[in-house]
Amino acid sequence: MSVDNATVRRVARLARIAVSDDDVEAMKGELNTILGFVEQLGEVDVTGVEPMTSVIPMVMKKRQDEVTDGAKADDIVANAPAHDENFFMVPKVLE
Repeated sequence: MSVDNATVRRVARLARIAVSDDDVEAMKGELNTILGFVEQLGEVDVTGVEPMTSVIPMVMKKRQDEVTDGAKADDIVANAPAHDENFFMVPKVLE
């Protein structure tokens, strides 16, 4: 895949990068180099290679998916100027 000047300008606009006309050629070469490397990675034979999440084998720690209130409601409203039970009380804004 080859990148042209219009693609460089479009990528720069999407990335919100100001690229002058003089820099377009340099960026075009850099993007083509990056895409060439990605194409090389696609040619690597990875059959039999397990996907990794870490460089060392480890088991992910898991917990039960339970819905709780966090047991912190009293601590959260403790510093509020006004509260009723576990709710913040705020002044009325609209009448």
